Amino acid sequence: MQVLHCLPNQKIVPINLSVSLGRGGEACIYTVPSDTEAVAKVYHKPDTQKAHKLEVMVLNPPENPTASLGHISIAWPNELIRAADGSNNIIGFTMPRIRGMRPIIDFYNPRTRRQHCPLFNYQYLLRTARNLAAAFAALHASGYCVGDVNESNILVSDTALVTVVDTDSFQVRDPQTNIVYRTPVGKPEFTPPELQNKTFSECDRATPHDLFGLGVLIFQLLMEGTHPFSGIFQNVGEPPPYEARIAKGHFTYSVNRRVPYIPTPIAPSWEVLHPTLQQLFVRCFEDGHNNPNIRPSAQTWLLALAEAEDALRTCQKNPQHLYSNHLHKCPWCERSAKLGGRDPFPSIQDVAAKKHLKPRPKPKRRRTTTTPRRRTTAVATSRINPKYRSTARRISYHQPNNQPKFYPFALCLLGFLTLGYVDIVTKFTTSSVEENQYTQQTLISSKSTETKSSFQDYYKEGRAAYAGQKYEEAIANFAQAIQKNPDSAKAYVNRGNSHYNLKEYEAALTDYTHALRLNPNAIKAFVNRGNVRYMLAEYSSDPDKEYRLAIEDYNQALRIDRDEVEAYIRRGIVRSQVAKFSGDSQKDYLRAIDDFNKALTISPSKPEAFYQRGLVRYQLAQYSSNFEQEYKNALKDFNQALQLNSRLPKVYLKRGLVRYELAQYGGGESNAYRQQAIEDLQKAAKISLEKDDMDNYQQALSSICVVVDNKCDTLFQKTSVVEQ
Repeated sequence: MQVLHCLPNQKIVPINLSVSLGRGGEACIYTVPSDTEAVAKVYHKPDTQKAHKLEVMVLNPPENPTASLGHISIAWPNELIRAADGSNNIIGFTMPRIRGMRPIIDFYNPRTRRQHCPLFNYQYLLRTARNLAAAFAALHASGYCVGDVNESNILVSDTALVTVVDTDSFQVRDPQTNIVYRTPVGKPEFTPPELQNKTFSECDRATPHDLFGLGVLIFQLLMEGTHPFSGIFQNVGEPPPYEARIAKGHFTYSVNRRVPYIPTPIAPSWEVLHPTLQQLFVRCFEDGHNNPNIRPSAQTWLLALAEAEDALRTCQKNPQHLYSNHLHKCPWCERSAKLGGRDPFPSIQDVAAKKHLKPRPKPKRRRTTTTPRRRTTAVATSRINPKYRSTARRISYHQPNNQPKFYPFALCLLGFLTLGYVDIVTKFTTSSVEENQYTQQTLISSKSTETKSSFQDYYKEGRAAYAGQKYEEAIANFAQAIQKNPDSAKAYVNRGNSHYNLKEYEAALTDYTHALRLNPNAIKAFVNRGNVRYMLAEYSSDPDKEYRLAIEDYNQALRIDRDEVEAYIRRGIVRSQVAKFSGDSQKDYLRAIDDFNKALTISPSKPEAFYQRGLVRYQLAQYSSNFEQEYKNALKDFNQALQLNSRLPKVYLKRGLVRYELAQYGGGESNAYRQQAIEDLQKAAKISLEKDDMDNYQQALSSICVVVDNKCDTLFQKTSVVEQ
């Protein structure tokens, strides 16, 4: 799709949006060919109201509270997109591309948190809440309202950084005309009582409305996903929905009111919260029910959360258990026992042994009578009048004799665990490697195995686990090998490689640096440390510095060995990345090509070198007057890469996109290129699915949709048949 890209310098550049990343009911998201760090959102049905709203937003962006960290807290529209049909109508916008983040629910839900980020402890949850409050404070300071506050438009990183997305749905007030562009939707669970049962399109949102939703999100973060208005209904009849509870002000943890609810047994105790936070929640949900203006501001939350974080203490049994110093014992140890051993913040040893992923054990029922159960009893129970079902459920919660008594066993088991990990309380939004708790992970096996294995045994087991892509197991074995021989540089390098594959980049950086202290000529340590610095640049407040450090590592490797092929390839990749933001992109792209040429001179059978050189030539085509020739040069490189390895989905994907772009320029080969593009994209989808590479698979299918003009269903069916 041909559109006009309106740049900040008022220059208008035509671009071709060909690769779709996703499609919703309102718009479609595309990659921006000239900017890998941006995406374009194009509305299916653009109108003048949306256009005017976007113009106001682009001209009046809010402050980014995490700008110093190199992170985008608010995915704000930054440039307009206009139609290329001569009307010049605004049809969409560009915004930052957000990578490596998950919805906030993945972190406050204990099950998904254990799966995706098991070392994300309570301090990280507090820090997430702080960063969330900072984003809301910045929006409110600029006069914006989120309006539709909910868990789906809040993304969180593994380091507790927050990004607010779907910002074009926010309520916007034009400072020039005072016109308000409203938010027509809202989720009942996050809607304040004064707006319940209201038509949102007829209501102006205000800051206190947002503050109710912010309070709900913070409560869920700190209370293991528990909603502040959830609980066991204590009256007869069906439990009311959230919107009814909120409308009546039935805050389950109310201090001054009697409400017909009690907390669920599996919810954390109210006492887990720092006293200042308890007071703010009461202000938000109880006092604020009748007076919304006294709800805590985002800035107030920010200060209180910082106070709560400073008041954390560390459990003696499990350093991953951090709790407020107003408590006399660890609430998370008690909660772990209550949940049958499912620790909300598992220890490093449990993570290493993958105990945190095991399902909750099912307690054995103790029979109190020898009389066999009758099938008729179950039938009769199922036919209870719905009016009384809630009562029956409520009674069951108050029958302690029905609960399995296996807590002593669970506690005894915990007592036998070997705890060799010391948690360091960190400010983990800083760049210091030594202070980042993810760099301090040491997986230690039991003492019984320590006496039975040598350095070589552990090292071989680590290599075997690494080869099988069992990276956690590999880390555990290399850690034991290092204990046996702390002077082994190769053990540090291999443990660093394992951390790298788990995307624990700072831990990998620490290992590579230690390896180089032991052996300054460890070429692989230099190359791999350069790779880590390249990855860290994406999250750094100074990416140019990280890129320079990466290049220097590759240079060091090449000083030791001028024939180190991998150093040339990786240096070329970094230089091509630098070229995207440099003042002389063509010069830097040519330097990258020179690196790939040197790599191929030494080793002509490196498909990665051909692929990367093809990518650079594809980028050069965007700046070249002879773009067609550069496209064809890129195709030659992709062809060569596939001759060496025909199972590379990323190469098929990129070759398909280049062929599609060539087809757009017409000529006698246009139809042939278009058909070849479809074949490449189908091949990419097929191989990606076989390799369980969902990112490339989805991208390939989205691209097929674009190429064949909405004939997706047929192609999807065809692809599925091939895949089977």
